[in-house]
Amino acid sequence: MSKRYEFELGKAADVLVKELFKLKPCEELIITADTETDMRVVEATARAAFTVDAKPLVIWHPSPLGIGKAADPMLPLKSLTAALKEADAWVEYNAQWLLYSTPWDIAVKENPKLRYLCLVEMDTNMMIRCIGRINFPVLKAFQEKVVAMTRKAKTMRITTPAGTDVNYKMDPNHPITLEAGYADTPGPHFLAGQIGWTPEIGSINGIIVFDGSLVPLGLLKEPVKLHIKKDRIVKIEGGKEAVEFEAWLKGFNDPNMFLMAHACYGFHPNAKLTGVCLEDERVWGGTEWGIGNVGPMLLPPGGRPAASHSDGICLNSSVWLDDIQITDKGKIIHLELVKLAKKLGKA
Repeated sequence: MSKRYEFELGKAADVLVKELFKLKPCEELIITADTETDMRVVEATARAAFTVDAKPLVIWHPSPLGIGKAADPMLPLKSLTAALKEADAWVEYNAQWLLYSTPWDIAVKENPKLRYLCLVEMDTNMMIRCIGRINFPVLKAFQEKVVAMTRKAKTMRITTPAGTDVNYKMDPNHPITLEAGYADTPGPHFLAGQIGWTPEIGSINGIIVFDGSLVPLGLLKEPVKLHIKKDRIVKIEGGKEAVEFEAWLKGFNDPNMFLMAHACYGFHPNAKLTGVCLEDERVWGGTEWGIGNVGPMLLPPGGRPAASHSDGICLNSSVWLDDIQITDKGKIIHLELVKLAKKLGKA
């Protein structure tokens, strides 16, 4: 086995277990992985959990041929669901996401103590950069400031140099999730550096151009342009990848797969565009759009089901909250945010 970054990986796993999960002795941590997972991060996490006298359990299974509910037919549904319903904590490293699958839905609904952390497609390099080398308190303070400003907005507009120009209304009854990386309270949690929300239903209109990456295609060679009317994708333009993406959406035979699910800011100081969605959607100054299934944490109480889920990345975003601009082509320009951004090396 490779020993590259062995010490750094060990530190990142310690940060995950001790600082982010705050695992206690005798707590049961389930680590899920499929046969596409970087098993070094799995083993490092299990070791770190064991050193704090927690009880790690690794569930390793064949890789499904899809993500979310599209993975259901290939999963050991009964056994996996039963285990997750009893766990204290769960970190997901699957390359083919269990997020939004049936076991995920049931575990989140029926296990009120479960602390879930979504680290899908995590690999050694990403874990070191995005977990082991981050000042989490400062990043959290920056994100909290952004959330406070966003909560006050009634409308939002996002543009990008690639051609995105989309606007929508904010619903004060919809949560704004602050993904600061911590998983020390019950419920779903995600890698730090992302803030997400579902806009007011039926209010999303305009053009969204993905120029970074797109699930399930990975890194894009050319932009994929979506025309949105009242949340629904009514037209997709671009080259070969646009054709492939439209065929993928149609293949589910589910009209909800053409609905925009959520919007997100990307604000992770060490995230790189790699083709791995978990990291791409946190690239500093980008915005991300989810399509299809919406989880209950964004659209309570039960979310909005769909056959699967996609995420697309818009790089170098300019964002307006009502008439106040906070970013310009990916750079923080609002004076209340600049100081904290500098502490993160991003201003």
